[in-house]
Amino acid sequence: METLKLFYEDSLIPKDRILKTAEKIRPEIERVKDAISRGYDDDRASINLPDDKEMLKTIKSTIEEKLALKPEHLIVIGIGGSNLGTVAVQEAILGKLYNLTKPPIKVLYADTVDSYLINSIIKIIKPALKSGGSILLDVVSKSGTTTETVANFRILLNLLRKYRKEYKDYVVATCDRDSMLWHLAVKEGFTTLEIPQKVGGRYSVFSSVGLFPLGLLGIQIDDLLNGAKHMRGKCINGDLERNPAAITASIQFLHYKNGKNIVDYFLFSSDLESLGKWCRQLTAESLGKELDRNGRRVNVGITPTVSVGSTDLHSVAQLYLGGPYDKFTNFISIKDRRPRVHVPSVDEYSHLVPGIDGKSLEEILNAIFEGTKEAFRKDKRPFIEISLPDKSEYSIGQFMQLEMIKTMYLGHLLNVNPFDQPDVEKYKRETRRILAGE
Repeated sequence: METLKLFYEDSLIPKDRILKTAEKIRPEIERVKDAISRGYDDDRASINLPDDKEMLKTIKSTIEEKLALKPEHLIVIGIGGSNLGTVAVQEAILGKLYNLTKPPIKVLYADTVDSYLINSIIKIIKPALKSGGSILLDVVSKSGTTTETVANFRILLNLLRKYRKEYKDYVVATCDRDSMLWHLAVKEGFTTLEIPQKVGGRYSVFSSVGLFPLGLLGIQIDDLLNGAKHMRGKCINGDLERNPAAITASIQFLHYKNGKNIVDYFLFSSDLESLGKWCRQLTAESLGKELDRNGRRVNVGITPTVSVGSTDLHSVAQLYLGGPYDKFTNFISIKDRRPRVHVPSVDEYSHLVPGIDGKSLEEILNAIFEGTKEAFRKDKRPFIEISLPDKSEYSIGQFMQLEMIKTMYLGHLLNVNPFDQPDVEKYKRETRRILAGE
């Protein structure tokens, strides 16, 4: 299986300066290496998920057990790190339009307390329940007390109870052991899947959080983990020139220090859009911090945005190529695009756009991509390109592992903790106060 490729000649930073900055990451590389031997006792614990054979065995057993129930719909109830990784992998591999292809199991995401969304989910699954069909609820919450997740779970569980006497068989609770949700699930007789305590939500896609629903949908989770493990080896390489996480973290850090505090994930595949949104959370929540590791008020952060090629060339290209020089771009491309779809060779519409007769959509998109990079290049807009071999599980696993380790290294360079999110509690605290009528 191929390794993804990194191209950074257009980063507009000299190679010697990149490598000099990467040298500062060496202590963190050593800490990551050390964490590999420490299981789940370190904040970097997520890097050990690809090696956890017992976890994988439990997940596969649970998948087999739940497939025996012949569910027509899987509803993943979670928000943020509890579902973004799952959506990203599912859409990247199975496609955005997966549910419309008449799959054996359709997937729905209850990821917000928007009554329009939840009511639509109810309208979809209620007829299936009425006709004797099965649905599966996968409630995912690391703390087990996330307001949005608990509210949606209670609503959908109440619906399930009305139509299934044995409803408990159709519920999976994925959470921290000893959380309130865990204890409730054990008491109720729901199936439980554990999230290792030191694996944060945004780093949890290779745990039961992502592997259970993805495996249930038929995604090859072994290949996903193997891709992640392969990339982990490259990202702890002491030869910094061949360490993609150290190189990309250094480039992004140097641009940040030079006033480019916006990083755009420009993904040239519609099915990768949610992968960009997963990167958005990973970057924003890990690096946007009020205090540094020394307790000093610094208010640092890199603002991530997501663009899709070629769609967003018709919405934001004017800004990117004509606006302020405050952005750094990560282009994400796919080397092998299948299936091949061609424009008709010659017909009465050939005169509308010259040069596309008989060409595949892949050729056209590649031309647009190369044209976009050349426009950025001529205008001295800095970018790197990460080229995925294909949209396979192995390739997606590589990319996600690269992004997670890169984020750890950026946290080191910025001197912030990339594993906590203390300021998220501010809105949660105010929400609880308002709901309590205080």
